[in-house]
Amino acid sequence: MINFINDSVEEPYILLKKNYLDAISVKQKSVEAISIASFSKDKNEVDTRFVNLKYVDNNNFIFFTNYNSKKSVEFESHDQIAAVLYWGSINIQIRIKAKIKKTSTEYNQKYFAERSPQKNALAISSNQSKPIDSYESVVKKYNKSLESNDLKECPNYWGGYSFTPYYFEFWEGSNSRLNKRDMYKKNGNNWDHSILQP
Repeated sequence: MINFINDSVEEPYILLKKNYLDAISVKQKSVEAISIASFSKDKNEVDTRFVNLKYVDNNNFIFFTNYNSKKSVEFESHDQIAAVLYWGSINIQIRIKAKIKKTSTEYNQKYFAERSPQKNALAISSNQSKPIDSYESVVKKYNKSLESNDLKECPNYWGGYSFTPYYFEFWEGSNSRLNKRDMYKKNGNNWDHSILQP
């Protein structure tokens, strides 16, 4: 589930939430899954992965991760990202372009303290994306972390990212291939709206 807070009155955000509620109404699985693409300046290549979108707070999209992860390093070197939501149950794809930045330490600590001990144990024990000798070692590290007394204390290598879109495209699929595409592009304080050909 995605938590909507301080709902924006701007048109693309209204349309986003409408589509989200439509997807929820037909029990869309993994409705919070969002693909995030990043760029590595060092390797001159792009990469992508799914993360769990936790909040849409006014015009900010927020998810959480390990700050030492590969994607985090890429966000630091190049703060422009692309993102995609796809809700197959209603045949809607939402493409986004945005600038990304870390959430505050205070924000991270508050969120971390509200999470379950199991989730926090994993966040503390995992050196995300780093090689390890076996999956059994992953489980061992996790179980050891579960025994800790500080599972409500957010480590400094874990926290949130917030991104603010400057581009939306809402794609609505059609069996006839006459797909509907609404594009919104930020222009100062306003959004320019265009219909794109299929």
